[in-house]
Amino acid sequence: MSSENNAPPLTQPTFSKVSSLKPMSTGHNLILKVVSTKVVIEKNKDKKEMISEAVVGDETGTIILTVKNEQNDVVQPGNTIILRNGIIKVFNGFMRLYVNIWGNIKLSPTPSDFVVNNSNDLSAIEYELKRT
Repeated sequence: MSSENNAPPLTQPTFSKVSSLKPMSTGHNLILKVVSTKVVIEKNKDKKEMISEAVVGDETGTIILTVKNEQNDVVQPGNTIILRNGIIKVFNGFMRLYVNIWGNIKLSPTPSDFVVNNSNDLSAIEYELKRT
C-alpha cells in the first residue's frame, strides 16, 4: 500500500493583513507589494552575501521585511510577493518581518490590485519589553 494514498489533503493557506501582525508572532502568510529596498550589509559580491531591508505592505499598512541573499532577487520595488510562514521579531524596539528556513518568499504570478497604505507603518511603533 502506498503512503501517498493515506496522506491527508493539503489545506489552502490563509492570508492575513499587515495590520493584524503582532510582536513575536509566527506563521504569517501575506500578499505584499514591495515599496522600497535598502542594502544594509553586503559582505562578498561574488557569493552574494547581502542583507537588505524592504518596506512592504498592503492596503492596511506597511512593515519592514529583512531579506537575505537570494531573497533579494524577488524583493524588488514594484513587485508583488507572496510570503509564507513569516515571523515577527522585535529589533531595537521595533517590529520586523523575517522569513527563516521554514518559510519562503515568491514572486506573485499576478500583480496586486491594491494601493499600499503608507500611513500605518507598523515598524515605526516602538515596543518595550514588559517585565513581570
